[in-house]
Amino acid sequence: MTSNSFIAYLGREICNKRLTLGYSQEHLGELAGLHRTYISDVERGQRNATVETLLKIACALNTKPSELLLLAERKYFSDESKS
Repeated sequence: MTSNSFIAYLGREICNKRLTLGYSQEHLGELAGLHRTYISDVERGQRNATVETLLKIACALNTKPSELLLLAERKYFSDESKS
């Protein structure tokens, strides 16, 4: 179990929520006060968002950081148990 792979799961959950809402990365970035490339890096698991940044992204997605983390955690441990 590595934190880098969990970061990738979290990024995918952020991306899934963004797409469900019909937001572009640019629009999410505007709502969160972040640059589009930052959003892209987070979604691809290339950047480890701080707690403060995760809060900004979650608020822009009309959710809680804990919800994004829980979704990522469920998939992470589900996939890990299949290995």
